[in-house]
Amino acid sequence: MSENIKEKIENALNEIRPFLQKDGGDISLIEIQKNTVKVKLEGACSTCTINQMTLKSGVEMTIKKHAPEIQNVINIES
Repeated sequence: MSENIKEKIENALNEIRPFLQKDGGDISLIEIQKNTVKVKLEGACSTCTINQMTLKSGVEMTIKKHAPEIQNVINIES
């Protein structure tokens, strides 16, 4: 995976991070594997009842906007 794609994904996460932090959460990039990005929702986001909606409609949509080649975003739970 190129540095360019990692940079695009980091930019996407930086765009959505303030919204997560406002609610007491955060997000980390764990791994990029082919067309799949693995992230970890942290803080309040890890236990939030709507975190799957946040992941799909917020995080995944933002990542795909920055890096259209990405097809899936998966939350890695600890």
